[in-house]
Amino acid sequence: MVGFGLLITGPARNVWPLTVEDHVDEGFERIRTGPLTTLSYLGSEAGNTLTVIAVTLLSCVALLLIPRLPMWRQAVFLAVAVSLQALVFLVVTLSVDRNRPHVHRLDDSPPTSSYTSGHTGAATALYAGLAVLVLSRVRRPWRWPLAGLLLLVPLAVGVSRLYRGMHHPTDVIGGMANGALSLLIVGRALFTDGSVAAVPAQRTGPADTTAHAEEREPGSTVVIFNPTVTGAADREKLRRILEQHGHRAPEFIETTADDPGTGQASGAVRDGAELVVVCGGDGTVRAAADALAGSGVPLVVVPCGTGNLLARNLGLPLTPTTALDTALSGTPHRIDLGRIEGDGLAPTHFAAMSGAGLDAAMLEHTDDRAKSAVGWLAYVLATVGTLRTPRMRLTVRLDDAPVLHRTARMVLLANVGTVQGGLTLLPAARPDDGLLDLLILDPRGPGGWMRALGILMRGRNARPRTVETLVPEGTGTKGVPVEFFTFRRAELTFAVPQSRELDGDPVSHGRRLTAEVGPGALTVLLPTREK
Repeated sequence: MVGFGLLITGPARNVWPLTVEDHVDEGFERIRTGPLTTLSYLGSEAGNTLTVIAVTLLSCVALLLIPRLPMWRQAVFLAVAVSLQALVFLVVTLSVDRNRPHVHRLDDSPPTSSYTSGHTGAATALYAGLAVLVLSRVRRPWRWPLAGLLLLVPLAVGVSRLYRGMHHPTDVIGGMANGALSLLIVGRALFTDGSVAAVPAQRTGPADTTAHAEEREPGSTVVIFNPTVTGAADREKLRRILEQHGHRAPEFIETTADDPGTGQASGAVRDGAELVVVCGGDGTVRAAADALAGSGVPLVVVPCGTGNLLARNLGLPLTPTTALDTALSGTPHRIDLGRIEGDGLAPTHFAAMSGAGLDAAMLEHTDDRAKSAVGWLAYVLATVGTLRTPRMRLTVRLDDAPVLHRTARMVLLANVGTVQGGLTLLPAARPDDGLLDLLILDPRGPGGWMRALGILMRGRNARPRTVETLVPEGTGTKGVPVEFFTFRRAELTFAVPQSRELDGDPVSHGRRLTAEVGPGALTVLLPTREK
């Protein structure tokens, strides 16, 4: 910000379009009218220091008091972003001395430099920050119009400051950049956490999230739902479908940030539930499956998340109500689960995929706001920014075979093979074959990436290697961009700590992953296949 300011006040001041900035301010001066001046006053006041402080405080208090659970992280996000842009504004205005436009100014000139526009920067951080929270937390159809109106406020403030002769156009642009960058920096710091605990501790005793366990009767149906993706209207639709299939008075229990489904599912099994329905993404399904493993209690997967990998691979519809109706009309099937542990990763299960490297780094950098806005395409956008993830060195031991030495951009341990967009990453992966599959991706240079993409695109014809075909080696297979293996137990050891993920959720970085298959560990209701 300082460098840009020194550029426009120094070497670039006589370069177009900076040479016509004064004409813009003079043009606004010529079109001034009484009504427009009043509107510009209102627009300017929306970014005034006192207004911004008051709206920020009220918004933070509302985030803490109005929701059922206080939104501490969202409140901190808004407060810190507004504070950060103010700090940056002070540093910039002390470093860059720029006179205000040579036109009649409608406001008193503050002692600060014209660059940047403090009103515009504050308005961008505040109102665009509120728009981000609306898009990420609200599930109503009116969230888009509301967010659009909030995003128009900084533009109105910027135009008002130009109209009132207080800033050059580049001052306003600089203010918007300051506010936007402050939001980006604080958002990534608060909402992209690469060290999230992998498995929350299961609650027992009075704090258990199965709040109505004492009233639950044996043979009941329990619906575990993620409240961020399953609204009240959605739950009512699911309730009606359950009752149509004879599941009377189903009990709905929501997940929490501390317990994403494991404690709720454990309580349901303990209290004799005959059916557990899980509404959420892969993380919610994984947490519930971990508790249901080996219990024999049937699970119904209702996809409500962004990836929904398990639902896709089980052939379930991706519309929640259709998925529930179809599954309840089907029959029980036993599928495998992967049991995984590592340094800093307590033993748990995964239902779809786990891995390290590029895939995990991509998940760490996927923005929740982008997921809310564009769905699984947010993963694609995040992948572009993580392609430069360093190659890792690792050793791989599959079952009782010799140790393999490899370099890789990414490793995936999988129970299923297809991801978003219908791309099959692991051609032999089946959720009920009693095996897990391993993908080692190690392309080198543009040619290697093209070869890897070609192999993955025609992956259904690729055959994985089994432990019987492996031989001892020292340096690995050079020049092979993609390798496939099947196994029952795998031990992966990395030379340095790596990003790791578990069914689409980043977990703590570490140097070790040990996975083994749990054949038929989970019972799932699936649509009846026509022969």
